[in-house]
Amino acid sequence: MASLSTSPLTSRPPTPAGGSRTRMLAVSREVLITVAVVAAVLLWMGPSLYRQDLVFLAATYSLIALGMYVPFVLAGSLSMAYSAYAAIGAYAVALISVRTGLSMWWGWILGALAAAAVAVLLSLATQKLSGFYLAAVTLLFGIAFEHWLIDGPSFTGGSAGISGVETVTMFGWEPPRYALVVFAILFVCLIAVAVDRLRKSVWGLMLQAARDNRNVARSSGVNPAHLTVVALAIGAAIASTGGSLFTVSVQAVTPETFTLSIVFLAIFMPIIGGRGSAWGAPLGALIVVIVTLNMPGYQGSGELLLAGAVLVILIVAPGGVIGWSQNVLGRMNRLYKERGNR
Repeated sequence: MASLSTSPLTSRPPTPAGGSRTRMLAVSREVLITVAVVAAVLLWMGPSLYRQDLVFLAATYSLIALGMYVPFVLAGSLSMAYSAYAAIGAYAVALISVRTGLSMWWGWILGALAAAAVAVLLSLATQKLSGFYLAAVTLLFGIAFEHWLIDGPSFTGGSAGISGVETVTMFGWEPPRYALVVFAILFVCLIAVAVDRLRKSVWGLMLQAARDNRNVARSSGVNPAHLTVVALAIGAAIASTGGSLFTVSVQAVTPETFTLSIVFLAIFMPIIGGRGSAWGAPLGALIVVIVTLNMPGYQGSGELLLAGAVLVILIVAPGGVIGWSQNVLGRMNRLYKERGNR
């Protein structure tokens, strides 16, 4: 029975020079991917205010999908409470900005900590559940949280929500909206790189090993339950930043802003983009926004088109857009080598 301690990666460690070269290549590749993503999105967006709003929405979806990616794809834990986590981040920014007079940046930090704490408590309460039962309970929690925002304490603003959130300032500078869009894209890329590095780290490999075979993980001294709790906390904190970003972009928040429909969309985003990489989540989010809101002539049936696209991807390209692209590039490379050998 194989274990982490006897894997080829640990039995033959690379030389320091080779390891440094590998790390440099990985960092260079991530920088190139980030630059390419930012350039492509900015070229598509242009000066259009409508497309700027779409990019903000895609960035929000991306962060929620990246938050779900950690526990769902890496740990195999299907929690449906991410609309609540995004709402916690959104309301944290709004409350800090409007009710306390402090900088709204504190809302980002406190919202992420509060969402992580709620995720830990919810995971401890549901640690004996899995599969459908876990999804059902967390789904009910998301519904209950939305109703609590409407009918709960007066500081949430009820069904009207909270408006009048301060504009973004950075060291006294108020950036224009176009600059905010660029910052939002860069922030999503930064989180995507961090999550992808987490996926390839020792902790990420342990998390995936526990997902695939919990008994083997336990025999190796790994506690799958502890790993899942940490993964859920990390995912909730990331998802909360999506809510914070959306509140900053529209300067208001209501209970109906983050409904369960966002969670269902976020589940399919890594499937569309590709579950083999964290970049599949933001790529899937961008595709979802374009298909549902910016497809010429199909604005009224965008969700139907999205359902059809997901069905086609599941049948034709189970690895998503990224996996399909890698397969195509691999075939082209093999054909090129075969012709060269002739």
